[in-house]
Amino acid sequence: MEAMAACFAASGAILDGMAPHLWFGPSAARDWYRDVLVEGRHLNASGYHVTLGEPSHANVTGEAAYVVLPAEMRFRLGDAAVTQTGAVFTTALQRSAGGWRIVAWAWAKGRSAAG
Repeated sequence: MEAMAACFAASGAILDGMAPHLWFGPSAARDWYRDVLVEGRHLNASGYHVTLGEPSHANVTGEAAYVVLPAEMRFRLGDAAVTQTGAVFTTALQRSAGGWRIVAWAWAKGRSAAG
């Protein structure tokens, strides 16, 4: 979690299909991660694994970048294995003295199927 949080700009934002859907500010990544764990316990979900594909769109303009990637997420829901295909991970990045930082990311859910 700390490694992920270190990738975010202080003004970072996360938009996700999980309530409350929007996290922003210096604690966005930590707050989102905390809420993922709470949601996981509530739904009996575990073992999340995300695979990102080749960018379907990537644009770097000076100190800003915008990248769109197809994604797949696998996890367990109780005893059942679930695969979510057709998801999209979109991120906006900003280059600073410390390197590239995430300014925002959005996850658009795909289709879920057991198995």
